Amino acid sequence: MTDTPTKPDAKPAHRSGFAAATREFVLIVVGALIVSSILRAFVGQMFIIPSESMQNTLLVGDRVVVEKITDVKRGDVVVFEDPGGWLGAEESGQKRGSIGRFFEIVGLLPDSSHGHLIKRIIGMPGDKVACCDSKGRMLVNGQPLDETGYLYPGDAPSQMEFQVTVPAGRIFVMGDHRSASGDSRVHLQEVDANGGNQGDAAFVPLDKVTGRAIMIVWPAGRWAKLGVPDTFKAVPAPGPAPDKPSISLTPPPKTSG
Repeated sequence: MTDTPTKPDAKPAHRSGFAAATREFVLIVVGALIVSSILRAFVGQMFIIPSESMQNTLLVGDRVVVEKITDVKRGDVVVFEDPGGWLGAEESGQKRGSIGRFFEIVGLLPDSSHGHLIKRIIGMPGDKVACCDSKGRMLVNGQPLDETGYLYPGDAPSQMEFQVTVPAGRIFVMGDHRSASGDSRVHLQEVDANGGNQGDAAFVPLDKVTGRAIMIVWPAGRWAKLGVPDTFKAVPAPGPAPDKPSISLTPPPKTSG
């Protein structure tokens, strides 16, 4: 009598279903990470405000959305990489561990701002920025700025007097909390102390700019759009941008305008 060969036991249906669901979940997660990483690299990302230099426009711990698509302009609040030595004059964000950094890189956590700063653009390439006129106002291309809408209460527009012309490919930035901001003005002094008017340390290269901050999204009670203050709309167009900055740590001629 010949034994009839038996078929091997089929895998339980629930096991194969579980494996398929697991594969689908993994593909979804990987796809989401890829999309998130692409959006972070080319479209926008979120940053945590690390210091007091932009108070009261931005408070420590605020989460802001930074978009990377449009060109920045005078008056924008921008996030930029440390152009070299700036973070020595200002606190950076707290650095996360390797797992936290991974989730930052793929866009699932807001960037802790380690290695980045956030300031307002006061001067674009070719702009002449000066402090101050007879009423203590910042001047851009001879036009006084009304900064009362964003300047930290009690702060002067600048305690330091200077005149600069912003070179090609760079911007001049200042924090809204002027007395607590290690911004372009601080590095003007370094430039002058190190040999006159030939340095670039006070001017942020445009290729270091990550993007412009467009919105506060957290905490919920702080939700607000960020735009260009109206005072910048009256600033005349700049002249040709020089290859090297023009820097003078003397006040501009006083006018009564």
